[in-house]
Amino acid sequence: MTDVAVAAVKSAILLGILLTACAYMTLLERRLLGKFQVRYGPNRVGPFGLLQPLADGVKLILKESFMPANVDVLVYWLAPALSMITALFVYAVIPFGPEVTLFGRPVALRLADVDVGILVVLAASSIGVYGIILGGWSSNSKYSLLGSLRSSAQLISYELALGLAVIAVVLTAGSLSLVRIVEAQRSVWFVLRQPLAFLIFLVAALAETNRAPFDLPEAEQELVAGYQTEYGGFKFAMFYIGEYVAVVTMSALITTLFWGGWHGPVLPGVLWFVAKTLAFIFVFIWVRATLPRVRHDQLMAFGWKVLVPLGLVNIVATALAVVLRPS
Repeated sequence: MTDVAVAAVKSAILLGILLTACAYMTLLERRLLGKFQVRYGPNRVGPFGLLQPLADGVKLILKESFMPANVDVLVYWLAPALSMITALFVYAVIPFGPEVTLFGRPVALRLADVDVGILVVLAASSIGVYGIILGGWSSNSKYSLLGSLRSSAQLISYELALGLAVIAVVLTAGSLSLVRIVEAQRSVWFVLRQPLAFLIFLVAALAETNRAPFDLPEAEQELVAGYQTEYGGFKFAMFYIGEYVAVVTMSALITTLFWGGWHGPVLPGVLWFVAKTLAFIFVFIWVRATLPRVRHDQLMAFGWKVLVPLGLVNIVATALAVVLRPS
């Protein structure tokens, strides 16, 4: 019972941190985009605009909830929740730091150390796309359906490239456990041993999270916002909570798989993990402010003709290096 209570407390704390981080990531993105575009971001609600996420949340909760005619009601309501829940579920296996002593008892800064943790991550991210696909299909709208079809093609294509990058890391570490992958980077971070896999993973992560320049499923100029066009109020907010949590998730995975996780000098491991994750969140926002949206045929061609072949070549080279290295 004690272990169950500890896991419940850690889950509640982690859920609160993630939802708060998601809310303030919207503020961070809007302020940074304002700086990049030489304009003001939101700075009126509260000191320095710090209460803007709270105001946005209240506005979305109080907005009138509507439903288009002839929708599949059950799927229409469940799709946003599916996107949000699967994005949050990944954190069950992501380690945030080494074991610490709390009240005289060792406490692991993670919810679970699963031997096949990386497979859990890939499985959860694969299920998350169903929220977008089902949301677009159930809305009874051509624009929403086109956005969901784009999303299915895009995420299936780039998930393959992302998986190939992960396989190279697994071969290098010799384990599917995220904790053991981090421990294998104690001396040398994998970004130095697997630079090509890191670049493939970063590009695929941008596509997996529907971020610019790969935001084709919600292209405003073409699809009037795409798969979530017919959603409003808190249902609309759940889609974006899922998207922003996915950005934090991908940043945390990049930190875990390639940048040493919690390893770093002087500072506590948790602070290193948070700092590295924040750095990659900044990269996601920076790319959005810098690069224009690509065409859908360019998106698919780049995934299948560039990233997948590079990922396969990298796996072959990694496998040869693992086999030939001294025991």
